[in-house]
Amino acid sequence: MDTSRLLDWADHLIVERSLQVIFAFLILSALFAVGLSSVETEAGTEQFAEEVPAEEALQAINTEFSPAFSTGGGSTQLIQTNENVLSKQGMLRMLRAQEQMRDREHLRISSTSSAAAIVAQTINPNATTLEAQIMTLERATPIQIRTAVRTAASRPGFEGLLSNDFNPNEAYASSTIAVVQHDLPLELSQGAGTGGASPLTSIQVEMDRIATQQGGDIRVFGSGIISDEFSSVIVDTMIIVVPAAVIFIIFFLVFAYRDLMDLLLGVVSLAMAIIWTFGFMGLAGIAFNQILIAVPPLMLAVGIDFGIHAVNRYREERVTGKGIDESMTVTGRQLLVAFFIVTTTTVIGFMSNLTSQLLPIRDFGIVASVGIIFTFLVFGIFLPSAKVALDRARTKYPIPTFSQTPLGSEGSRLGRALTGGVFIAKRAPRAFLVVMVLVSMGSAYYATGIDTSFTQEEFLPPEETPVYLSSLPEPFKPSEYTIVGTLNFLEDNFEASQDSSVTIYIQGPMENDLALEALHRGSVDPPSSFIRDGRHAEGQSLINVIQSRAASDPEFAALVARNDLDGNGIPDDNLGEVYDYLLSSTSRAETLRYLSEDRRSTRAVYSVKSSASQKEIAADGDALASQFRYTATATGGTIVFQAISDLILNSALVSLAVALGGTIVFLMFIFWVLEGRPSLGLANVVPIVITVALLAGTMRYLGISFNAFTATILAITIGLGIDYSVHVVHRFVDELHEQGATMPALERTVLGTGGALTGSMLTTVFGIGVLFLSVFPAIGQFGTLTALSVVYSFLASMIILPSTLVVWDRYFNRGMPTHAPAGTGVPADD
Repeated sequence: MDTSRLLDWADHLIVERSLQVIFAFLILSALFAVGLSSVETEAGTEQFAEEVPAEEALQAINTEFSPAFSTGGGSTQLIQTNENVLSKQGMLRMLRAQEQMRDREHLRISSTSSAAAIVAQTINPNATTLEAQIMTLERATPIQIRTAVRTAASRPGFEGLLSNDFNPNEAYASSTIAVVQHDLPLELSQGAGTGGASPLTSIQVEMDRIATQQGGDIRVFGSGIISDEFSSVIVDTMIIVVPAAVIFIIFFLVFAYRDLMDLLLGVVSLAMAIIWTFGFMGLAGIAFNQILIAVPPLMLAVGIDFGIHAVNRYREERVTGKGIDESMTVTGRQLLVAFFIVTTTTVIGFMSNLTSQLLPIRDFGIVASVGIIFTFLVFGIFLPSAKVALDRARTKYPIPTFSQTPLGSEGSRLGRALTGGVFIAKRAPRAFLVVMVLVSMGSAYYATGIDTSFTQEEFLPPEETPVYLSSLPEPFKPSEYTIVGTLNFLEDNFEASQDSSVTIYIQGPMENDLALEALHRGSVDPPSSFIRDGRHAEGQSLINVIQSRAASDPEFAALVARNDLDGNGIPDDNLGEVYDYLLSSTSRAETLRYLSEDRRSTRAVYSVKSSASQKEIAADGDALASQFRYTATATGGTIVFQAISDLILNSALVSLAVALGGTIVFLMFIFWVLEGRPSLGLANVVPIVITVALLAGTMRYLGISFNAFTATILAITIGLGIDYSVHVVHRFVDELHEQGATMPALERTVLGTGGALTGSMLTTVFGIGVLFLSVFPAIGQFGTLTALSVVYSFLASMIILPSTLVVWDRYFNRGMPTHAPAGTGVPADD
């Protein structure tokens, strides 16, 4: 590899063609800016479920049990809280709210169900409409209502609509849930999930206004409102995080550059890299999701590092009396190699996320990698060219110039502080490394207890917005969010809440004799996370459809009785005839929700306790499925989330292994090509391995689990952390060529490179750390961990790496020449 020719070409562009380079980069920025308008936003949990087998199975089930050319589903929950929702006035408010909603055709309401309706029908069985139910309750006496409540309490499903404090003898409950079903076009209902745009959003927002008019004790909850808040969270987070990041970054860039024009060059370069990356997203059709919020701070981290190193190294040459062209030539020949190594290893770290089975994490890997490549081009070519043009202009025009001294120069307080690692390396390098290896091994072992999670709440703001956010002035003040509070209320007050269900998909010839009996027996004695109705799991299945039809249709009831051998209300013979009757009646649509068209499969939906964990529900779902006679599979939203949770852990471990392995191989190869010393690649990785172990231990100590956001953190730690160690090792090799002795080379390395790394670290930590201000905690955790990874990487490079290089020099570099091989562009020793 003739690196000298490549470096000569790059130096020629930067020094001799600086104005042409600047113009070319501005043209490219204008082209990428066109793609900014095409960037779309994607939010919520559904994006993570794409290509997940459990989700694909669930979608297949939903398609199989949806009648052809039918309208789709969609539901809204009306949550009523009052001193007593079973009082006459409380029930009337609920029914009148439902009536007003139903009368608005554009709300597409197909049916409603509530405890109030059940009580009214208990008093008057003919009250099948909302109007009749309202009239019944208006005429009912308190004694009739209490009697009806006690009677209704014995009906399946009635208690599930009431809070846990329901007292049938007193006809009392503090809260209740009513369910409103909507008819939506099938293609729309399939998108009515918990993320992105939802056709139910406008419907549920209007329903909430209607409910408020009924006295304020009824609130509306559903996927439309969840979808709306999912999207708002991204906007609110960006409004807070971006300005805060800009403020911190500018503050520390002022410290690092200490020159107005150099500061402007750095800021323009950062903006250019961001424009290129987001423009690429728009042109490539990659939607912006919550995880991608982390990409701009990561790019800022690497860009700031490159910018500070380029300017600082250039200043080191200038203070020796060298001219503009000569100083930038020396700077470019040294730093472009380091920048290339850093960029490649960082891209390896980010691209390792392509091994994930979760699409958003793969998108993150692509966008972050492309962004880092763009950052390398902008800060490796454009910024040096602009710096050359600026300093040439300074010789002709009165452009204000402030400090041009490099950071961490010899004799400064910062310089003295940075030599602590060298002091340890002089005294006891081997003992110190042994201690650090033992500490990292202990941290890695401790980290094996990190939890894994994937929940809807991770994508949402906390129930109560922190004071430091809620007190912000407009437009930075976050919106008022209700989802988490509502979810917590449902979990605390109801045995089952929204999406607290498991679907059992049963494959087998459903016309076989005793098929329905097998379905009935399969739900006997369910596991502990399932809600019971007597000895059986509470839920809905084909059996419920048959029983409901038999209760209202004497002819069908007689057909069931003739084929019911044991008298339990479930037909045992001639099941094909039973299904023919159902499919030729008004129960056809309901039947096809639970029986496939070819009658070879069915599904049953069972309620589970809202207090049960995802892991418990998934395990109990599999256990219940094993009780069925035919092939049965447990699925549903909760089980899909648990499957994603398992994939997150797998993604974190696999991407870590790929990132670490790929980085080691590349570093050994590149140092073999450049220096003839592949062992330098191993020395380079030592502080990073220790950093990853310490960060993983910190995650467990802080109680942070692997989730959709933090799953990438270990691979990112390698990608970002290698930046610091590569700069130190690469500079050390150059100094070793010049000094010919290890300790002087180390001292000059930490004084030169260490100062730039310090400025980069401080800027990056605060620039990324502002993610802590994110409206929803998961991104805040990601920002905290990323900032910690940068601090750990910096400290490891400054304190641990010098001892590592001393040990490397003693055991791997003995007897080897200290001159660089031809073609590297590094000066040889005499």
